Amino acid sequence: MKKIINIFSDGSCLGNPGPGGYCTIIKYKKKKKIFSSGFFFTTNNRMELMSVIIGIKKIKIASKIIINTDSKYVNYGVTKWMKIWIKNNWLKKNNKKVKNIDLWKKLNKLIKKHIKINWNWVKSHSGQLENELCDLRAKKEAKNPKKIDKGYILKKFKNK
Repeated sequence: MKKIINIFSDGSCLGNPGPGGYCTIIKYKKKKKIFSSGFFFTTNNRMELMSVIIGIKKIKIASKIIINTDSKYVNYGVTKWMKIWIKNNWLKKNNKKVKNIDLWKKLNKLIKKHIKINWNWVKSHSGQLENELCDLRAKKEAKNPKKIDKGYILKKFKNK
């Protein structure tokens, strides 16, 4: 039986929108890798999605994965809403475009490359070690941003 890869993720935003950061921890057997970054202007939901996307993207071989996220937005989005959005050409029930569609499409594409992904919602600040570490690192990255969230900036320019 193949081993399962665990991904722990969190996003943070200082103001919403505002500077934001994400962190993802990948655990496989006894190995652990941490990936994080900060953005000048973004939203909390975008950082939550980004943390999951980066985690899955780093796994190059089709695998069995458990995603641990404290984001109900991400968890519900993948397990409940995304199939409906895709069926409705990425429109919500009110016929408005899905927010953060660029990231949802990336996530959908990445999910298809793996054998199986289980989505585990973790209550934030409940003492789950990796979730707490991701939270601290995401906040640290938000305080020291280095990148531009091009998807968010482009969306803002299109809407003006």
